[in-house]
Parts: sequence; C-alpha cells; structure tokens
Amino acid sequence: MLSSAPSDTASWSKPAPLVLHVLYRFDTGGLENGVVNIINRMAPSRYRHAILAIDEVAPAFAARIQRDDVVFHALHKPPGHAFHLYPRIWRLIREMQPAIVHSRNLAALEVQVPALVARAPVRIHGDHGRDMEDLDGNNVSLQRLRKIYSHFVHRHLTVSKDLEHYLVRRVGIAAQKVQQIYNGVDTDRFRPAGGVPEAIAGCPFGAPCHWLVGTVGRMQGVKNQTLLARAFVRALELQPDARQQLRLVLVGDGPLRQASLDILQSSGVASLAWLPGERRDVPEVMRGLHAFVLPSLAEGVSNTILEAMASGLPVLATNVGGNAELVQSGLTGELVPSEDVDSLAAAMLRLFADPARATAMGHEARVEAERRFSLDAMVESYASLYDRELFARGRRPALG
Repeated sequence: MLSSAPSDTASWSKPAPLVLHVLYRFDTGGLENGVVNIINRMAPSRYRHAILAIDEVAPAFAARIQRDDVVFHALHKPPGHAFHLYPRIWRLIREMQPAIVHSRNLAALEVQVPALVARAPVRIHGDHGRDMEDLDGNNVSLQRLRKIYSHFVHRHLTVSKDLEHYLVRRVGIAAQKVQQIYNGVDTDRFRPAGGVPEAIAGCPFGAPCHWLVGTVGRMQGVKNQTLLARAFVRALELQPDARQQLRLVLVGDGPLRQASLDILQSSGVASLAWLPGERRDVPEVMRGLHAFVLPSLAEGVSNTILEAMASGLPVLATNVGGNAELVQSGLTGELVPSEDVDSLAAAMLRLFADPARATAMGHEARVEAERRFSLDAMVESYASLYDRELFARGRRPALG
C-alpha cells in the first residue's frame, strides 16, 4: 500500500489525490526528468504520486525523486502489445485507487484501456515527441491507433504547438480535448557560468585554450548525434585553422556513441572530441560549453534546449518539431535544416568566429528561459489541470 503524503491540513483530512504516472521506462531522458520535476516541485498536500513503468525503473534515476512517499512499479514487458498485461494493470489500479492516470507517449497509451475498466476517475495522456518510426507524423496506422485510444482518454496534453496541431488536424481529436503545456526548466540548477566557461571534470579541453561546442542526451537514432559529428568534421575541413581551438563534446550513452566515434576516428579528428558517456553532472557540463547543439530528427519540446538556454548558451538546433518554438533564430541561436551537414557546420563556424555574438545570444537565451519557461509555472499548470479534470467529474480536487 502507498503511504499518505505529508499534509499541511488537519490530521482528519483525507490524503491528497494520487496521480499514477505511466511511462514506458523510467530512466534518463527529458520526458522522465520532467516527471521528476513535477513530483519534486508539487506540494505534497496537493497531490501524491506513483510511477508505473511498462518496462523498467532504473534505480539510479528513480533516486532523483526527493519525496519518500512515491512508490514505483515495473511491469518488465516483453516486446509486442501489452494485452496480456491488462489484468495485472487493472488489479494494480484497483488496488492503488489513483484519482488520475497520466500516461505519456505512444508506448504507454494502451494503459488507458485497463484504466477505464478499473474506473480511474480521470485519464490523461501526454505526447512529448515523435518516434523514429514516425518522424514526420505521416504514419496513417499510428494516426488511427491514436484516434481509437483517444476514446479512452479524458484529456490529451502536448508539450508543443506542433504536436497539438498534429493531434487536432491530422489525428482528428477534438480541439477542446487537447491542451498544450510547455516544459519548464530549473533556472537555479541550470545557470550561466560566471564570465568564462567553467572547467568540466575529466574533460581534456577547456577555456581559454579551447572553444567547446557540444550536446547532451541519449545517443539514439532520433537524437541524431552522428549529424553533429559529421558537421564537426566538415567545419574543420572548411576552416582548417579551427583545429587549434574548436573542440567537440558529446555527452551521453547509447548506440550512436560508437557510431559518432567511428566518424571522428575515420576523419582523423577523434583527438579533438570528448565522448565521456553518460554523466550525472549535466549542469556543470553545460557551464563548460561555449555553444550547445541539438541535431535531432524530431522533437516535442526539448528539455536539453531549455537547459542550455537557462545555462546562458547559444543554441544551434535542427528545425524540427517544437524547436522553432524555443529557439529564436538570430537572437538566441540558429535553426538549420534537418540532416544538413553543411548548414550545421557553417552555423557552428559563425559562432566560433564571433564569440561576442555567441555570448550575446546566450544572454538572450537565459532571459527567454526565465521569462517563458519557468519550472514553477509548468508545475502549477499541471496541478491546475489535475484540479479542473477532477472537478469536472465531481471529484474533490487538490487542496492547493
């Protein structure tokens, strides 16, 4: 049984409503980090929380949650549909009695079926981005699947206007059933370096000798870090003198780590790059860079872009998904076409050649992060949504 969250109210008050967050895997990632922020920042007297992972819960990542009343469940699902898990999910929901079941992304969407049968009062589904199998949203089969499952969902959430338009205009979900909430960023944890970039622990490069451009995140297909590796090689071909100072930092682990290293080694520039694998000190890594790059093939709203902006970095990003809603080209960074090596290399060299411009862009990025993407504003938006959905179904909303 879940323990009750601490409460600011009298001892006879009912415990705060429980939100069951359902994800495919609870491990390192922007979506998952957003859930951590919501749980850590939301007042315990307002909502309690639990995590259900269709696959696994990574203990090291789960340790980021700072509340001791959160319970984790992992279903260890093998490949394929989760039909055979429906009875188990139904029993779990009936036992936990969550006021809200909040699933995220396509891999967790079918949990809404047993949630309905278990009579979960409020059923919410969030879309945070696209998968490699449907980068442009044109997969008709997936559109139909989303449309079918939408009948089991009370409210659809998206993190970007781009995804909101996709659900309404292409999937055909009623506009009044869809709401968009931007991700937020912790502007205290992610903050600019003072004056010059800080030394990154273990990194062989650093200011003032080097100018570091880099990225942070899972090194998997949709994030496309190999594009950045190729663009770095191309930049050095276009401007050989840049070899003296320009350095590449690729932080993260996954199948594209070795692929990126192979590109750098085959071009003879591996000694000018640092690929340390996954790091837990991402804010410190950000404060050691001069510019941040997100070379994704698709995005919802990138948490790493927001973290880079909050860290006072200019951002170079591919013009996909919600990236254009975050990066103001020419003001806080630049947008380049997806999979365009030459465009990304040229943008990188422009910032490298004009450090004052890069610094000015980073300053504007920080201002935008504070103005538009407050973490507290995001958490309040989710809490208020939970309140409204419960109230609409005759249930006691959170105390606030």
